Amino acid sequence: MAIERADLALKVLTVNAHKGFTIFNRKFMLHELRDAIRATEADVVFLQEVLGAHERHASRQTRWPSTSQYEFLADSIWSDFAYGRNAVYSHGHHGNALLSKYPIVSYENVDVSVDKFEKRGLLHSVLRPLGLGQDVHTICVHLGLRARQRRAQLEALCRWIADEIPADSPLIVAGDFNDWNLHGQRFLSRSSELKEVFNESRGRVARSFPARFPVLRLDRIYVRNVAEYAPVVLKASRWGLLSDHAPLAARISL
Repeated sequence: MAIERADLALKVLTVNAHKGFTIFNRKFMLHELRDAIRATEADVVFLQEVLGAHERHASRQTRWPSTSQYEFLADSIWSDFAYGRNAVYSHGHHGNALLSKYPIVSYENVDVSVDKFEKRGLLHSVLRPLGLGQDVHTICVHLGLRARQRRAQLEALCRWIADEIPADSPLIVAGDFNDWNLHGQRFLSRSSELKEVFNESRGRVARSFPARFPVLRLDRIYVRNVAEYAPVVLKASRWGLLSDHAPLAARISL
C-alpha cells in the first residue's frame, strides 16, 4: 500500500481496561495500567470496560482516583477524551472511552443493547487534527457475549457507518468484539469495506485473550480510507499482569 506522502501518521491503541483490575479481579492495577499506556506513546487510545464511577470500589481501594478512570488515564498526556456510559447500576457506571491527543469536536454514544441485561454501546468520536484538512472518525466498540447479540450489534454498526460517516472520511474502528468464532470478522469485511490491520498484514487477526497466554482473537483494529497501516508489537510480558485482555496497537498513515 505505497503512497507518495502521508499527511499524518498516528499510533492507536485499544485495550479492555477490565475496570482497572487484573483477571478475576484479584488486584487493582489502574496506576500500572496508566504507566503502560503512556509508555506506548499512542496518539489515540480506545478503552473498553472503563469506569465512570464506582462508589464501592472508591470506599475500599486506597489508591482509587478522585476522578473517573478515563480522566485518570488521560491525565496530562491526552488533552481530549470522550466517554460513552453503557452499564448503569446503583453504585456507578462503566462503558467505552476514547483518549486523544487531537481535538475531539463531537462524539455520540450509540446504544446497541439487545436486551436489558447486557448494555452495550458504540462510541463514535470525530477528531480534527490540526492541518490535516479533514476529520477522522473513530468508533470504540465492545460487543456482547452471545452470538445473537453480536449479529444485531454488527448490523447496527454497519448501518451507523453507512448513515453517519462520510464515505470518503478516514475511519478507525477498534475495541473488544468478543468474536471468538470470527463470524463478525467475515461480516465486517464484506459489509463496510473495513480492513482489519492484523489480518491484512499477517493473514489473521491477533490473539488477545486471556492476556497472559492469548488464545482467543477477540480484539480488533479496523480501518477505512487510510493510506497505510501496520501492526505495532507490544511487550506481552508487561501487559499480561494488567488486565484480562492483551492490548493491540497499530500505526496508521492518513
